[in-house]
Amino acid sequence: MTELEEFADALLDQISVEINEEKDISTLSSRISEDSDFDVKFESPQQVTQRVKSDLVKKISEFTGISPSSNIEIEFPNLEELKRIKGKKVFATTDARDFVDKLFSALAKQDRQSIATVIKEDTAKFLVYSTYAKSYISKISTTYGDYLENTIYVNNFVLSSYPQIILYKQGKPYNLRFDMVNSGYVGALKMTILEELVHSIQTDLYEQNKTAVVEVNKINEELAKIILNLDDSIASKLAEYLQLPDVPPEFPIAKRANLFFTLNPDNFIVNVLGPDVMTFTKVEIDPTISSMIPQLLDIYQRWLGPIQRHHAAFSTMEGMAEFCVQKILADDEDFAQYLTTFMGTDISSYQVRKHMGKDLTNQVYSVHGKQTFEILIQNPPNTRELKDPQLYLKRISTK
Repeated sequence: MTELEEFADALLDQISVEINEEKDISTLSSRISEDSDFDVKFESPQQVTQRVKSDLVKKISEFTGISPSSNIEIEFPNLEELKRIKGKKVFATTDARDFVDKLFSALAKQDRQSIATVIKEDTAKFLVYSTYAKSYISKISTTYGDYLENTIYVNNFVLSSYPQIILYKQGKPYNLRFDMVNSGYVGALKMTILEELVHSIQTDLYEQNKTAVVEVNKINEELAKIILNLDDSIASKLAEYLQLPDVPPEFPIAKRANLFFTLNPDNFIVNVLGPDVMTFTKVEIDPTISSMIPQLLDIYQRWLGPIQRHHAAFSTMEGMAEFCVQKILADDEDFAQYLTTFMGTDISSYQVRKHMGKDLTNQVYSVHGKQTFEILIQNPPNTRELKDPQLYLKRISTK
């Protein structure tokens, strides 16, 4: 087995929990469909969505003062296609776009040889974008929907399977609990469609976030190339200094991959300096490390700006969507049943969950009401304002 095939296997192993869960869902769904005693039938996600969409569009328009576009499409891709779509959500640099699409396509097919071929094509890009692949695909069973380029993609695999599985596990008689589980299922789709419709109106925030992430990825690609080109003796000394596991000499890329994943600013700076780095204006690094990679301090310093813009924009986007879901669906019986049946919680517990973006939205809403959403979209907060909403309120009050 070649070193690149080892990398491919390692990446597949890192998403194996998700892959195994997908297999379990498919196996159980097949068993249910063959069980003659399971004589109840749920509507398809498409049918439920068609029934609830127009009402949700109206509620968002009334609550936020911003109407979602009438041209938004809703699609229900199969599992493999959904994984490829996840790749489209990675904001890659222009020359990495095709690489990322090929990587996610190979992962969607779970094709080791194709993954190894992609790694060989550009190892530096693999080091940067494999982290997205692990994160996005390993969370696919907990993601009900995605918004991208005027289209909402619903996780048809999960949402068409979960209600049946939940009811089946509760046992016979199935008719006795069908209405309760079905209501929770409808609530899950209401939440999904509403949340993605809110994302569809966040145009300026979306573009700010996208631009910032592309800058971050460009910097990470630069770091990956520097580390891959390190002299063998320097790479060995640095790995020893960082107390990284020994790597046999016949695996030179693995040693440098370990260095990259350790020194990647998304990992190294945040782990060393903590989450408060999102408000820092400068960073310092160990002089010994800096002497072996003289470019590192400059890379970290340039990384601060775009990562902070990404953090502020993304947190605001997610918090705004969660705030809208909580307010608009606060008295919705289906959503309440979703929280109980699918999540094992209730609306009160759900509403007190902490989220910086939601807390910011809530405080701005308490002052500006319906205008909040236009204000946040057109005047995004910075990371200090995200952490202290009073700073944000003070700034926008002077505009």
